[in-house]
Formats: sequence, structure tokens, C-alpha cells
Amino acid sequence: MKIILLVIAITLMPFEIYAAPPTNSAYVDGKQNKTGLILCHGRGKHPKWKVVNPLRKSANKQLGFHTLSLQMPAEKKLWKKYAEDFPEAFNTIQAGITFLKEEKGVKTIYLMGHSMGARMATAFVAAHPQSPVAGLIVAGCRNNGGEPLSCKKNLEKITIPVLDIWGDRSQKDRLHAEQRSQFISEAYKQLPVTGANHRFEDYEEKFVLETLDWLQNQNPVN
Repeated sequence: MKIILLVIAITLMPFEIYAAPPTNSAYVDGKQNKTGLILCHGRGKHPKWKVVNPLRKSANKQLGFHTLSLQMPAEKKLWKKYAEDFPEAFNTIQAGITFLKEEKGVKTIYLMGHSMGARMATAFVAAHPQSPVAGLIVAGCRNNGGEPLSCKKNLEKITIPVLDIWGDRSQKDRLHAEQRSQFISEAYKQLPVTGANHRFEDYEEKFVLETLDWLQNQNPVN
């Protein structure tokens, strides 16, 4: 009888459900800091790939942010085919937001994407205007493919602060950025990294410094 009562008591004990970071993501703890940066890598890559990796480390080390680099849909296929993966990408970004807010107590969240990750990040914010994302960083973002792939079409719907950054040695990135120059305002900043290619190879430090400077100027709550 005592054993039965003990089992019942254990069964009825309150317990907490903890949110976990999305599968295969790369998280760096910001301890008591209340600001987080979520990063979305490019097509067919992973959370520790070029562009996102140096930024996620530096945002934690230099600004103290929580950083969460997500494993986005990464099947090896034609870029246009990725349009069918955007619902999955949205779920992954939302899971990252939930983890940072509910498990880590983060109050201010910035979202960053490179290449296809930038397309996914802009589409998420455009489709979820009530999301708690405080600012958006798009690196090497392109406008072709129509909705939801087009950064330009997505950014037309976005009102939060945006850093639009690209390597000016990439002719495609430069031309696509020029198509978005109409958005330049107090809230929307465009910034070329002179000499850099689409992946900012050999210019990672410059890319990181410019991005961290923008983040610091957003006056995050810590």
C-alpha cells in the first residue's frame, strides 16, 4: 500500500518542461545577458559554416550575447527548390526564439541570415510581423525567385531595423543590393564590404566588426 501511495505521489509531483535548442543548432551561453542573436546559414551548409560562425562567436565574446546558430533546411538541391522548405525554416526560427526567451530569459532578439538563410530570415519576419525580433541582419541577400525567396519582396513588408550588408566583389550581391537601395532610411542601413566576395572570405573580420557595430548601436536591453 505504501509503495502504491508513493508511486501516486511521485506521479502527481509538479515538474517543469524546459525548452531545448533546435536540433543540431550551435548555442553559446550569454549568462545573465538579456540579448540574443539567432543566425541562419546559407544553402546546403551548417551552423558553423563561414559567415555565421565568426559572427556567432564574436557576438558572444565581445558583446556578451547569447548566440544560437540554427541548422536550417540544407538539402543539396537547386536554390529555387528551397521555397518548399520555408515552412520548416519558419518552425526552426520560431523554436530558436522560444528557446532563448523561455529557457534563457532573453528579452531582445536579433535575427541574422546569410544567402539562402537571409531569404529565410526576411521571409520569416515578413510573415510574422508580431514576432519579438528587434532587428534583422541580411548578408549577401538576393531578390530573385519571387515570394518567399525574394529578399526585396520580403523586406518591403518589414519595419524593424535592418542591416543590409554584402561583399561588393560579388557582382550579383552588389546589383541586388542596389535594387533595395530605395529602402534606405534611418531604420534601414546598407553597407558594402569593399573587396569581399559572397562569403566574405578574407574579409570576415571586417564583416564582423561592421555587424557588431550596428548591433551595439541598436541599444539592446541587457
